[in-house]
Amino acid sequence: MICLLVLLLAPVSADPALPGLVREDQMLPITLADGSQVKLETMILRPDRPGRFPLVVLVHGTIAGTGDALRAALARETPASLLNPAVAFAQRGYAVASIMRRGFGRSDGPFAETLSGSCDDRDYLAVARIAAEDVTGALAALRGEPWVEPDRVLLMGHSTGGFAVTAAAAENPVGVVGVLNFEAAHGSVPGRTCSPDHLVADAGIFGRTARIPALWIYSENDRSAPPALGRGMFDAYAASGAPAQFQILPPFGVDGHAMVPMGPADIWWPVVASFLNQLRLPTSVLVELPPPAAIPAPTLLNATCKGYFDAYVKAWTDAKAYAWNRDGHCSSVTAAQRTADDAKSEAMRQCVAAWKVCSLYAVGQALAPG
Repeated sequence: MICLLVLLLAPVSADPALPGLVREDQMLPITLADGSQVKLETMILRPDRPGRFPLVVLVHGTIAGTGDALRAALARETPASLLNPAVAFAQRGYAVASIMRRGFGRSDGPFAETLSGSCDDRDYLAVARIAAEDVTGALAALRGEPWVEPDRVLLMGHSTGGFAVTAAAAENPVGVVGVLNFEAAHGSVPGRTCSPDHLVADAGIFGRTARIPALWIYSENDRSAPPALGRGMFDAYAASGAPAQFQILPPFGVDGHAMVPMGPADIWWPVVASFLNQLRLPTSVLVELPPPAAIPAPTLLNATCKGYFDAYVKAWTDAKAYAWNRDGHCSSVTAAQRTADDAKSEAMRQCVAAWKVCSLYAVGQALAPG
């Protein structure tokens, strides 16, 4: 029994890269609706000081793919993929829990969110409710922690995670005072979204019962969750009285769907801060962090890659890499990687696939050797 407890309890330590914050990586036990228990890989980030803090539960998106490639991609997923927003909230006095749903990362499986039906007849409702079960299970477990204010909780989801927290909000879970839905959608395939009318209808179903204030945010150039689709889902959600607001932000990079995991939080924080003020939740910085070490930018970058490099430098992780070529093209990997070596491999893979001849420019917060 003692050995089992040692395995379940992860060390809590100050993060040297984030002075004033503590990080804990753990396997969070949750109870599902049928009474069974599973453990979800979870990253906790909070101020390094005593007391209770409002809680933010962060919920990730979904990797596209099938077969062995999908299984490998799911295993590589990490709660640190949402480290940028986690830091933004933690330094403002929140405890943040970034969870991996069942079958993602090191969470217990099996993967439970396989979509059924053809592209023209996708069943999103069942998958959203499965994902929402993980969210509400994690919420119930985390509300009992001694560092959490159990009645001041935010749910924040990105992409499929946004759809998951919207489904969870339909149940009006105890303690949740607000929902942040970033670019909720599902079923994106090259050039289209499968069964968008189903997504709109499902959003309407969730809105019939949801009474928690929500903010829906989309990027103007999101290719996976186009703002027009988001607006249709939002209108259906709000039609039955669900209290919600809708906001479109300016473009980010070549695909705004990467805004939350890759972009610096200052892109979206002002509109979120306005929403938090309405909920009487903290918005001021409590923990001042030193700026990341400066890295000189490559010469001759195109405008998009200059933006990506700025976001790269500001990303709060060492598991990142930036590849480029002499024509000014680039590949920036700042999220969803567990190690710097993983990030190096992925940055080079993406760059070579798109631009053929590439080299590493930066790894972590330093220029690449050679």
